[in-house]
Amino acid sequence: QYQYQYQYAERMPSYRSQALAALLLALGGSSCCCHAFVVGGGSGSGGTGSGSVSVTTITTTTVGRSIHSRPSKHSTGTSSTSLRAVGPPPLIIGPMIKKMREDKAKKNVPLASDEERGTEAPGLRVGRGAWKWPPVWPYDREMFMRPEEIVSKQQQNALQGLLGGGGAPDLPASPEAAAAAEANKLDLGQYWKEKAGVTTDVDEEAANKLRGHYSYYLRDGMSVLEFGAAENSYLPEGLKLGRHVGVGLSVDQMAQNEAITETLEVDLNKVVPENGVDSDELKALGANTFDAILMANTLDFLENPREVYKSAWQLLKPGGIMMVAFTSRDAYSDKFGKAQTKMWSTFNDDQHMWIAGSCFQFSAGDGWEGLKGFDISPEGVKMDDGKALSKFFDQNKGMPMYVVQARKGVQDESIDEADPEKSIRSKMWMLPTMEERDKTLVAPRLARSFDAAKTEEEKRLIGEHVGTLPSIYESLVKMDQFAFTFGMQAQLAADLARDPSFSANEEQIRSLKEGLGLRTPGDDFWMPVGTLTANMDPEDKVNLLSHIVPRFGSGNAEQEAALQTFVAALKPTFATIKAKCPDMSDGDVQLVGTELLAAEILQPGRSTRDEFAAWLGAMSDADVTAYLGRRKAFKEDAVAEMKAMQAERAAKEARVEAEKEKMMEQARKAREERTMRFNPENGKMEEIKK
Repeated sequence: QYQYQYQYAERMPSYRSQALAALLLALGGSSCCCHAFVVGGGSGSGGTGSGSVSVTTITTTTVGRSIHSRPSKHSTGTSSTSLRAVGPPPLIIGPMIKKMREDKAKKNVPLASDEERGTEAPGLRVGRGAWKWPPVWPYDREMFMRPEEIVSKQQQNALQGLLGGGGAPDLPASPEAAAAAEANKLDLGQYWKEKAGVTTDVDEEAANKLRGHYSYYLRDGMSVLEFGAAENSYLPEGLKLGRHVGVGLSVDQMAQNEAITETLEVDLNKVVPENGVDSDELKALGANTFDAILMANTLDFLENPREVYKSAWQLLKPGGIMMVAFTSRDAYSDKFGKAQTKMWSTFNDDQHMWIAGSCFQFSAGDGWEGLKGFDISPEGVKMDDGKALSKFFDQNKGMPMYVVQARKGVQDESIDEADPEKSIRSKMWMLPTMEERDKTLVAPRLARSFDAAKTEEEKRLIGEHVGTLPSIYESLVKMDQFAFTFGMQAQLAADLARDPSFSANEEQIRSLKEGLGLRTPGDDFWMPVGTLTANMDPEDKVNLLSHIVPRFGSGNAEQEAALQTFVAALKPTFATIKAKCPDMSDGDVQLVGTELLAAEILQPGRSTRDEFAAWLGAMSDADVTAYLGRRKAFKEDAVAEMKAMQAERAAKEARVEAEKEKMMEQARKAREERTMRFNPENGKMEEIKK
């Protein structure tokens, strides 16, 4: 009620605010106290002038519920209620002020430390520790389409309505809507041919700033690839690269660029989803080939930027740097605006920097190291904050320039026994299908399995089976809409990947889908298994899946027979356990029965059906209860072990951070004591004046 009055009072003349408050009071009963923030209107409202605050008290008397207005005074007596129009009560304004102060404090926190600024090129704005990411890619597909290519919801609903869809907004796009979107799609090959004589024209001050930035990281003899190359690469004067490959559709512009030694005509928007740019010529350049990759004023044209970044990661040498430079959204919109995406035309400079950074994060994750953002704009040029007034007052103040960059990390070829989680994470960097969230959840689970492995062969297979995770997650991602948590998905994926018999073959994946209910379960196996284990906890069902699925697709007749024996033995096994332990819940009966069968029957050569029946029949109720207790204790121990591992990892990260701080302090001290420094603008060592 307070919020309702407060929001509406801000937009209404004072007399309307008073009437609204009085109405709320009258409807609320005879003994209520409401507060309204009343903004004065013009003279007709009795206010103190436009935009002023009218301090008024409305007193409501219970007798006859008469309402009158008078100057602010506390009313007396028990039969009246005061409405004081002096702003929100302390209950609201206290938290509001606190929130404002906290927000202001957050804004004032530097996004890069002095130590970082001392080791990087000038203009560092966002340091490596300041980036904060959601667990999954946060941008809608439409953000990377051009405005005229986007079929509006109204158009989609109209087309769906014609087909009997009733215009429901949640229906998928109809074939007609998809066809309409395709018809609106810009032919980029033709577009850039028509732009053959048009140049980007970055102003000289901004271009010099970019050259100065490049001079800090590029060296003679380096091999460089440039995505979206055109007539100018803005390289430092005198730089002699060993190789400079230009890639893009602006063939005529690249022909004018004297720095480029090789040209590849490649459509960067033609991609293989979650893998990279779809170009045999680009792949032929070879993995781990280039020292640096440049991409200036190109991000605004990309429909699938993550795939371009993935290709860049593959082409870079370990330790190689990718630098993504861009200027403001309207710098050349008059020339190339038709090809720019919605993301570029609607977001401001700060948001563009975060999108450029998120493309690093969500293309290879930790495979990119030292992610940083730079504002290298000429002096006096302000950042576009998206506000109309800012644009009006900052006209003709020059062109801003920004760079977001990171280096390719070194991927472990084998799993480091001292830190298996780090190695497993590095093997996941470029895996498709999996979100960063999934990789973060799976890695520690596989690391625990690696530590628990008893033979070198088991450890080797765990490393190899990391590559099967995308096939598993192609099914698991469809479970997001069900009560199947991300943690459970990660546990199932890790359990499957660590099984020596699992290879993600076609039959195993089909079995996984049937077990998850993503395909119609077969009457010979998954239908009876699902029916007979209906009372098990979801986590226990996940564990059962991990036992069963790897047994499929073996091509081994004994293994196929073991699967049939397993399903046939479920009902008599449960009946035997229930007879021994009549007070045991159905869920626990099913848990014990499936665990015993999985251990003895699913593995060929361990026990025949008759041997298993004799063994189970010889067990006492105490034996069964003790087994259940050990099984549940194992689960609790696993949870405790995971927490201990997470705590140990956090402690290790803290130690590493402390070491970094120590090194940064040493570097800071060294800078304070040095007498010479390198000037990237003129390429010379200069004496420091103190």
